[in-house]
Amino acid sequence: MPRHFLRKLELFTRLSAADRQALEGVVGEKLRRVGPREDIVREGDSASHVSLILDGWACRYKQLEDGRRQIVAFFLPGDLCDTFIDVLREMDQSIGTLTPVTFAEISRDTLGAVAARHPRIMQALWWDTLVSASIQREWTVNLGQRSATERLGHLLCEVFIRLQGVGLTEGDHCVLPTTQADLADAMGLSTVHINRTLQELRGSGLIVLKGRNLTIPDLAALQAASLFTPNYLHLDHVGRHLDAVEPLAV
Repeated sequence: MPRHFLRKLELFTRLSAADRQALEGVVGEKLRRVGPREDIVREGDSASHVSLILDGWACRYKQLEDGRRQIVAFFLPGDLCDTFIDVLREMDQSIGTLTPVTFAEISRDTLGAVAARHPRIMQALWWDTLVSASIQREWTVNLGQRSATERLGHLLCEVFIRLQGVGLTEGDHCVLPTTQADLADAMGLSTVHINRTLQELRGSGLIVLKGRNLTIPDLAALQAASLFTPNYLHLDHVGRHLDAVEPLAV
């Protein structure tokens, strides 16, 4: 069941029983399970379907010819990977797993038909796409302007709040399955620098990190130290107050 996906879309709008049933039918079309450190799609593949992460963590990345990798996005349970990718002829980036992942392959025709029949779903998918673009802009600011401590703290705040939105946190705790190498590839830092920065965040009492378990004792304090404001995640629930949603013109 795509419970995390439904919960994420309902951060924006109320879904009817028919909307939820339609999405559940789409997700059940083709399920795949892959292990950690495998590619779901590779750069150059045809853009034939959309991948919905149901369980586990994945990332979008670019890799240079000499093997250096830049992670440009983390995909969490409930995330769609490139909702409208079908307008392109081929993938210009790769999507790889960080943990074991269960995902649904959704054909562009199926998703398009459901969206056309359900205006709220169409609106929610556009909201999700625009939020993804907003996150990408914030990552650019992170790399260009924030210090290493601010950069890493900002990412941890973002991940925690995104997980919280789909019900994957417990109080001030969440699972953080990324390695220091993953964080380095996402933050544009060396693993040595990541290790030192994590120690700084621990030493200041802003985080507790034990293995794959992250605790943020005072989220507001970490946000302040990281210059983090959650507005770019657009979780103000404006769409939930709409009594009617008109379809977008495309």
